[in-house]
Amino acid sequence: MNRDLLRRVAFAVAAPVLALAFSLAVSSFVLSLSGDSAIDAYRLMWEFGTTLESIVVMLNRATPLYIAGIAVAIGFKMNLFNIGVEGQYRIAALIAAWAGAELALPGVINIAFVIIVAMAVGAAWAGGIALLKVTRGVHEVVSSIMLNYISYALISYLLLNYLQLDDESQRIHTRRLDADSRFPTLNSVVELFTRDIRSGFDLNGMLAVAVVVGVLFYVLVFRTRFGYDLRASGANPWAARTSGVDPKRMVIATMLLSGGVAGLIGMPEILGSVHWFSDDLVTNLGFTGIGIALLGRNHPVGIAAAALLFGFLDRSSQILDLEGIPPQIVVIMQGVIIISVVVAYEVVARVRRAYEARETARVDPEAVAPARAGAVT
Repeated sequence: MNRDLLRRVAFAVAAPVLALAFSLAVSSFVLSLSGDSAIDAYRLMWEFGTTLESIVVMLNRATPLYIAGIAVAIGFKMNLFNIGVEGQYRIAALIAAWAGAELALPGVINIAFVIIVAMAVGAAWAGGIALLKVTRGVHEVVSSIMLNYISYALISYLLLNYLQLDDESQRIHTRRLDADSRFPTLNSVVELFTRDIRSGFDLNGMLAVAVVVGVLFYVLVFRTRFGYDLRASGANPWAARTSGVDPKRMVIATMLLSGGVAGLIGMPEILGSVHWFSDDLVTNLGFTGIGIALLGRNHPVGIAAAALLFGFLDRSSQILDLEGIPPQIVVIMQGVIIISVVVAYEVVARVRRAYEARETARVDPEAVAPARAGAVT
């Protein structure tokens, strides 16, 4: 491994490592204030979180987080802030669950139908953000936040008045999907390499779909002309326009892709663990996906690491409550990670720019002389 590659790797991992270290320091300080041992808390979390069943739960939790991170990262790559992932996946899950239960196609065909409907609804909802931006100049942050609130209200209205199953239960939900319209678990695959997983713990088959999404994201963004245009438009829209890239077309295409992927976030529940849409579907996955994308530096491998970290923290925190240690420490840790990673990226970026300037001056002093003269002037 040459020196340049080592330097690039060091700069790439510096920010997330610093953010994680800072969050551990803050969490340790909070634990000490509460009279608990940070070392004991972390040891308990590690021992509990690394059991086979805990790993299954961690992967199940990381799957929708990873998809959410990819959905956000698609927008970030073009310097678009799709804050509306939360509303996109929730309304997509509602329509897809209702349509799949009502149509009830045979087995695999119905699974594919539910996924396609979810992606189409998510893309359509995100498309509204793109249209407002390219036609009226409305910033995507403003429109996506407003559309989140609209989606919440629309979901409640549709579920209460038209789409709910009228039964005697206290939960408000759509009709249950047929048994053959549920994604198979991956337990048998895992058990080929390890012991049998205990009853009640099923590895959600949507994990395989999430992996495919990550691979397609990498190929599309980093290995195609469209991906080059997308990244170029985000880095320098004026230069991209000069080279023949239509910025409005790229905005619409990027938001449609981001919304389509966002539509998949609710599928691990709809096709896996719950089989219907209810008013207590897991929330805040879209907002957490923003932190996941930032921590993973908008790269599919980094996003996977960040999603697994958050999944591990969610699972391992459950043992703390049983030992009398406040499990809220994990929420603090996650919040500090998200905040500190933004600061760490800026610090690392400034250090990197300073380092590159010194290297340029060392190799070719005349290259920086005009800049210095201009600064003095």
